[in-house]
Amino acid sequence: MKIHTRIRKKSIAAVSLALSIVMMLTACGGSQTTQGTESVKSQGAAQGNSRQGGELTFALATSPDTLDPHRSGLAVSVRVIRTIYDSLVVQLPDNTIKPWLAKEWTISEDGLDYTFELREDVVFQDGTPFNAEAVKYNFDRILDPATKAANAAALLQPYESSEAIDEYTVKIHLSTPSRAFLGNLSQALLGIVSPAAAEKYGDQLGQNPVGTGPFKFVKWDENASIQVERNPDYKWAPELVSNQAAPYLDGIDFKIVPEEATRIGSVQSNQVLAAETVPPQNILTLQNDPNYQLLQTNTVGLPYTLFFNLDHEPWNELKARQAVQLAVDVDTIVKTLYLGTYDRAWSALSPGIFGYDATLEDSISPDIDKANQLLDELGWTQGSDGVREKDGKKLQLHYVDGTPNREKRNDIAVMIQQQLKQIGVEVEVEITKDIRTVVYTNGDYDLYGNSQVNSDPNALYSFYHSYDPNTQASLSRLSVPQVDEWLEQGRVEKDDAKREQLYKQVQQYIIDQAIILPIYVFPYTVAASKTVQGIQFDSLGYPLFNDVSLQK
Repeated sequence: MKIHTRIRKKSIAAVSLALSIVMMLTACGGSQTTQGTESVKSQGAAQGNSRQGGELTFALATSPDTLDPHRSGLAVSVRVIRTIYDSLVVQLPDNTIKPWLAKEWTISEDGLDYTFELREDVVFQDGTPFNAEAVKYNFDRILDPATKAANAAALLQPYESSEAIDEYTVKIHLSTPSRAFLGNLSQALLGIVSPAAAEKYGDQLGQNPVGTGPFKFVKWDENASIQVERNPDYKWAPELVSNQAAPYLDGIDFKIVPEEATRIGSVQSNQVLAAETVPPQNILTLQNDPNYQLLQTNTVGLPYTLFFNLDHEPWNELKARQAVQLAVDVDTIVKTLYLGTYDRAWSALSPGIFGYDATLEDSISPDIDKANQLLDELGWTQGSDGVREKDGKKLQLHYVDGTPNREKRNDIAVMIQQQLKQIGVEVEVEITKDIRTVVYTNGDYDLYGNSQVNSDPNALYSFYHSYDPNTQASLSRLSVPQVDEWLEQGRVEKDDAKREQLYKQVQQYIIDQAIILPIYVFPYTVAASKTVQGIQFDSLGYPLFNDVSLQK
């Protein structure tokens, strides 16, 4: 059970960095919500047994990279970003798109032009007006190379230009139609920043954020806490929350507490009122503790998935990948590490997203005999040390993962290392701090895991569509004309039934050809004192604090 740790510190080009961050945004979305013995909706925003004001202390698992939504690449940043910024539209849990900063919109027949009528009563937190010019400024800023936009640039595709028709009407032009575009506009990373603040602070906007959201930025103590306060002028909340006016809380103090035991212990010792990312063993305890509540929502987007690098031999051969697929016991891994608190993933998409193919569930089960047979057929024979060989070369698989051991992903690597010994595959596990260089720049992996928060199956495009050799490669390196055609048609198909079928065909191909090993669906969890009422989640699973109040 040997783990090789290599730390690399090479710099990479800005475009590769941006694209790698796009691929790295991970881990929380929402399709179902549970909370101990109560439902989240039952919390509501009723104020009968609660009080106006007070500060919510909320422990984050890691530190945000920036509070500039257009430059962020981390899901943890969105938890804070969403308190400060609003979006043009909101996506509800049933996937319908509703007004937010935009009152209404029309889409041209060819799907290339979106005309938004904006609210006229919205003001940025610095007192400057929200209007059509502000929207144009934001979207042009995202595409400006100087911004070094991360996920925002990918979400905004295929945006080409926009124009202010009048003060509160903006027309957006796309280079090609996109069924995902409107939903993408609802995401926090396309939140609207104050143009005046962006000009004033430049690259430092992330440390001095200004939006139109329900809370205003106060201060950021590096690696310690981020504080926001109530925006008293707020009155344009989306339909997703009950409280349409200013928040009930005076403010929120986001504490940064990476150590799991410390983070959850801080809730149990009343040092903080709520904490995110509850470890499996604590989930089981808190579910039965009458003094605390557990809020939970499952991921929407791409589940945690192990990608084969199809450019590497012998993993470019179907039988070799199928052998691994049949030898890896995903059920045992998920049950052992997550104690029944995580759901197993079966597809390239997670349940709850449009187009998810439920027929893939229970479609694969471990079969060691079949796995060995497939490797025999490829000419890999068992060596004296138990490792298969062919033409004087050992059958090795280079499995790369990052540090720290987020969601026990390093432990998954070790379990797979042991399981693949049964079929004579020697797994070299590399744990590195420099995923950007090892994986995204050098492509130095046979198997690498990732996930992505997303609201539309078009998310599959960047992972499975053929890539331009002159640009950042996809994680899978898949290049199949038929898959490309399905993905391209899925982007523009207006008939939902046909669009759903296209994405199901993509998912079926990916599993049938063993392009990936889907592992788990990540549940975003929050442990909270019973005094905290009204925490809800958006359709991707990020917490919303508009309705939050503190009991007397």
